[in-house]
Amino acid sequence: MGTELLAPLDLAFWHLESDAHPMHLGALAVFSPPPAPAPGVDAEAVLQLLGTRAAAIPRLRMRVRDVLLPVGGAAWSVDKDFDVYRHVKRVRLPQGEVDQAGGGFMAGATRLAGELMEQPLERGLPPWQMYVVSGADDGPFAVLVKLHHALADGMRAVAIGAGIFDEIASVGARARGGASTRRARPVPPRSWMPGPRQVAGFALGRIEDLGRAFGVGASVVRASRLDLRGAPALTATSSGTRQLATTDLDAEAVGRIRRIVGGTTNDVLLGVVAGALRRWMLERGDQLPDADPRALVPVSRRRPGAAGATGNRLSAYLLGLPVSEADPWNRLRAVRTAMDRNKAAGPLRGAGAVAVLADQLPSLAHRFGAPLAGSAARMLFDVLVTSVPLPRSALSLGGCPLQAVYPMAPLARGQSLAVALSTYSGRVHIGLVADGKAVPDLERLARCAEDELRELLALMPADQSARLSEGVRL
Repeated sequence: MGTELLAPLDLAFWHLESDAHPMHLGALAVFSPPPAPAPGVDAEAVLQLLGTRAAAIPRLRMRVRDVLLPVGGAAWSVDKDFDVYRHVKRVRLPQGEVDQAGGGFMAGATRLAGELMEQPLERGLPPWQMYVVSGADDGPFAVLVKLHHALADGMRAVAIGAGIFDEIASVGARARGGASTRRARPVPPRSWMPGPRQVAGFALGRIEDLGRAFGVGASVVRASRLDLRGAPALTATSSGTRQLATTDLDAEAVGRIRRIVGGTTNDVLLGVVAGALRRWMLERGDQLPDADPRALVPVSRRRPGAAGATGNRLSAYLLGLPVSEADPWNRLRAVRTAMDRNKAAGPLRGAGAVAVLADQLPSLAHRFGAPLAGSAARMLFDVLVTSVPLPRSALSLGGCPLQAVYPMAPLARGQSLAVALSTYSGRVHIGLVADGKAVPDLERLARCAEDELRELLALMPADQSARLSEGVRL
């Protein structure tokens, strides 16, 4: 793999980063020990296995470097001094923390993951890290993965991270084993000086791009807010600290609700998030905001089967989370109506189209405009709510079954909360990332999500609940 220019949106993510606002995605994958009578796998063996598999993923050997052309651009290039163990490390939890009543391993791993998510990735190296988080030698362990957003969007991150699992790594090893060992014929370098036809084609392409950018930019401006008085709990000056909380929902219960209210599973989960935020604000004594907080809901623009393509391919929808609505079922209906309207308009309208707009801008605009764009995030949305697709098949690492994957999203400047969701093995795993000082009670919000689903199930119409229990699809 040679040199490859960063796509415009990747370049935007690269320049948006600051010490207080690291732009990496994360995931906390939790594993249980291998089932008896299989031999135990200690954390050191997991570390070695993880290093071997990560080193076999070509994308993880790439680092970012500046280039002369295009002006302000950057490129991916192979790190000639790559050492996988500068990226793969082990962290042991204190035994007292693992053994404490009511907390245990998961509480310690979650606390530590929050602290590690605060730390920006070293920019001179391939921008990723993996940590093996262990407690007792024969107990569960976790792997924390950090990937810079310039390296991957959600779907691409899943495709890269999947290479560490037994089931995918074995397929990759067989493919590499059967590949030809002959060297590929060298490709002549492409000239930086285009010919006349290329110049004409480039000019026409830029005219089309500018027209598209104007339309998208106009929709972003129309969606922007001059009044920045949002929900106080969701907007705050960044302290640079990070806190993580996790929770799980029953995916089958979410499906039962979807079959009643209609829409998609993601619509139901967005409604649950809205209800959880309402409960959380009321429990902490906050006044509900005059206007419902806005959520930015990322949408992948990748075509089916194209997840392996490099570069971020994102847009997003803008959604008002109906925290002012007291009735849980009315909240679900409001979310579904708004999302149906978003989908009908398409992903090139509204605040979410700012990601599409980034694809139309030159490299120099990203280099010098990124700080301004980062500060303007509050004009567009209050909270990020994203869903990350995972493989449906059971996965393992070194024979240890994967139990849960809690995704984590970065925080925009001036915002204190990001919500990420993934479904695996019959459970919806929710990862909440917050500014540690602005939101010290993040675990309460996690419990509010559980309470919201519980109330929705309790209020489910009796006749429809009975029909569902008989297996009748509504």
